[in-house]
Amino acid sequence: MEIFTVCLIIIVIIALLGIGFASLYNKFQTFIIRMNEAEANIDSTLRKRFDLLNKSITIIKTATKVEENIMENIENLRSQKLSNFDFDRKLYDLINEFNKYKELYPELKQNDTFVKIDIELGESEAEIVAFRKYYNDIVTDYNKLIHKFPSNIVALICRYEHKNYFDGKDMTDDDTEDFKV
Repeated sequence: MEIFTVCLIIIVIIALLGIGFASLYNKFQTFIIRMNEAEANIDSTLRKRFDLLNKSITIIKTATKVEENIMENIENLRSQKLSNFDFDRKLYDLINEFNKYKELYPELKQNDTFVKIDIELGESEAEIVAFRKYYNDIVTDYNKLIHKFPSNIVALICRYEHKNYFDGKDMTDDDTEDFKV
């Protein structure tokens, strides 16, 4: 009878550990799915911004009769293998150039297509800010699980690693260069 009791206790303990592991594993999976969803939304918005900027080049050239290369870096973005972090940074540079042309050439504000692109870029800015915040909030919760007991054991077993925030800055390394603007 004693052996039966000991076996039953061991089975109950193993079952409770299994349930705890499954629960934490599912929690990690939920965060991973939400991060992937946020990354897909960010990617979609970045592609939309890229397309808008690309479309604006011919409008700027036509409306202003500028002969110089307008947003010449946009052509390079297509051939480069960039992360969403880097792609976002490059697009910000191009958006600043877009805004420079908007200020230098007031006749662009008379062009309906240019104005629509400008409005859509503004709307996409609001979207990207919201998606970044959503992504970073999820990453914060995910990273907390990575570092807290007992979920850190599940993370170790499943080889889940610390994730960086969307800005690409790693707060855990010694690299101070990623804090430069």
